[in-house]
Amino acid sequence: MSTTDIRRVKASEIELKDRLVSVQRVAKVTKGGRTFSFSAIVVVGDEQGIVGYGLGKAKEVSEAIAKGIDDAKKSLIKVPVFKGTIPHEAEGKFGGGLVFIKPATHGTGVIAGGAMRAVLESAGITDVLAKSKGSSNPHNVVKATMAALGALRDPHTVSQHRSVSVSKVFNG
Repeated sequence: MSTTDIRRVKASEIELKDRLVSVQRVAKVTKGGRTFSFSAIVVVGDEQGIVGYGLGKAKEVSEAIAKGIDDAKKSLIKVPVFKGTIPHEAEGKFGGGLVFIKPATHGTGVIAGGAMRAVLESAGITDVLAKSKGSSNPHNVVKATMAALGALRDPHTVSQHRSVSVSKVFNG
């Protein structure tokens, strides 16, 4: 059982806010002409450490967003947020997307672009430095950011695992 399975959360227990990351119009070319539909990437979170993403596809934009929200509620994970930031640096990779997130002092804000910003703010992270390298495709950036957040370890868990105090975990 991996660590991401342990941190899964049920959507029915919490109040979630959704953020639209991107909407794309896609076309299927048929004998009778083009048939348009929409795909939407949505990030949901409670801004207190729980976040998830989803993809919705439909003929209408509003339907695609609604389907994306339902899909996002199925992939929620718990992220360790420590004093408004993350406990340590992390890298995430998905496809061509590579992201790097780093803790920041209070008052720094969320220094991240587009798709990463939506994920980090939905998770409730208020101070973080982030860099997206490689692909800027929102699908890959969102999935890479979720991978980086999934790789984070809570300071209390680390201290118990190493049998040392929480202050010793930070000071080395």
